[in-house]
Amino acid sequence: MTLPPFGGFRPESIAFFRDLDSNQNKEWFAANKARYEQYVRGPLQSLVVDTSTQLKKHKLPLYGDPQRALFRINRDIRFSKDKRPYQTHASAVLTRDGEKHSPGVLYVHIDPAGSFVAAGFYCPEPPTLLALRQGLVAQQAGWGKVERALLKADLPLATDEALVRVPRGFEGASPKLAEVLKLKNWVVRRELSAADISRPSLVDQLVALARDAKPLLNFGWEALDFTGR
Repeated sequence: MTLPPFGGFRPESIAFFRDLDSNQNKEWFAANKARYEQYVRGPLQSLVVDTSTQLKKHKLPLYGDPQRALFRINRDIRFSKDKRPYQTHASAVLTRDGEKHSPGVLYVHIDPAGSFVAAGFYCPEPPTLLALRQGLVAQQAGWGKVERALLKADLPLATDEALVRVPRGFEGASPKLAEVLKLKNWVVRRELSAADISRPSLVDQLVALARDAKPLLNFGWEALDFTGR
């Protein structure tokens, strides 16, 4: 599949989502699907390909397939009270093996309400989260290096959805370690402005976050690889 180089998301990309937000029905989407393909899906596929190429050049072990890395615009409404059929943002994920649900990701989110790029371990399955926490306790010196690297890059770990108490089995952890053990997600992120997403240099911003978040990703992958032996 040959795609043009990523040239940025045009104003029409954001306009499409704003219009979709006011027209949440299949008839409107069918009539405007060409806009979605041209201004949203196509550029996002190019972004995935160009970012994967640059990550490889920088020896960062993340990539995505332009067909599989994108999240669907159709919402899963089976168990949701919100029955709107379509997402009003676009997103894609790059991973170590190219599989969408593989732990340890680089994620990009394009949204009229606020775009961002993130990296880390988001909503890990319980065995994965347990392995991360066990790795944290077993490699406290290594984790200290990760924290210093993230601090230097101005990348604090997101604390939303954190537990109120230290999880069972880790009650004896130090207060500093306890705050990390409470986290359900090990994620860092940077906001993207409207100007950021409109430029080809968005590729460089994704690569920069992957580089700055590499200590976090490596620490998590090593913990998971060790428990998987």
